[in-house]
Amino acid sequence: MRFLFIVFFVVVSLLALLLPFTVTFEPAETEYSETTGLPPVPKIGVYDALPDFSQFTDVNEKKLEFFSYLLPLIEAENLRILHSRSKLLEIEENFKANMLNDADRRQLAQLMDYYEVDPSLSNEQVFAVLKRRVDVVPEMMVLMQAANESAWGTSRFARRGLNLFGQWCYREGCGIVPNQRPEGQVYEVAKFDSVNQSVRSYMRNINTHPPYMDLRLLRERKRARDEELRAIELVEGLGSYSERGDEYIEELQSMIRVNRPLVMEVKQQMAAQLGDKPQTAN
Repeated sequence: MRFLFIVFFVVVSLLALLLPFTVTFEPAETEYSETTGLPPVPKIGVYDALPDFSQFTDVNEKKLEFFSYLLPLIEAENLRILHSRSKLLEIEENFKANMLNDADRRQLAQLMDYYEVDPSLSNEQVFAVLKRRVDVVPEMMVLMQAANESAWGTSRFARRGLNLFGQWCYREGCGIVPNQRPEGQVYEVAKFDSVNQSVRSYMRNINTHPPYMDLRLLRERKRARDEELRAIELVEGLGSYSERGDEYIEELQSMIRVNRPLVMEVKQQMAAQLGDKPQTAN
């Protein structure tokens, strides 16, 4: 049975390699259990254009508009990830009880594909890696990196490519060539069809790419201790995101401290519109 599963996964992976390259990564369509206790993932419209954030002369007004624009996308994507994580834990329990069904196997294969898990690992290792990867990225971390990398939504890459996080791609024509790209380099700054795709791709990068293993390990340890996942602590694992290393981390932490009250203001406004109680900005 395990041999057939590996063959199936390899075939799916080969087919994926033969498809045209794209910087857009769509998650697996997962059948979610109705017993998770999680709210449904809200239907977010396609954000295919950025507001002109450069029009705001008041700094706080610009920040509030930026957070108001981006926060619903981040919350929806994190909720989608939580649904995937809940389903993963359910599948793991079924595996331990020797009760895996075809739907479980199909959804597990989809998660392994999306989160780039080596199919040659043992079943126990597969679940361990997936639990480390299928998890939320604190919204304050997403917001501050987006603000930092896109100059609050005004950079050339943000305006022309809807790329808020400085993500790269490596096929000619896949993005925008940086003006200061060193000679001999082939990377481009990726272009996206929507800001939704930019946010989703960024979160997938954080959750799969080897340079961010430190962040995932920090998050895993906090999960094991049932501690809150706080951005100001988890950004310690982003040393590889920028050539500035520790300086970059300290800058993000400073931005989190300064901007948390503004993000809470936006969250309170959003909650008031929905009639909900606002949650703490993490």
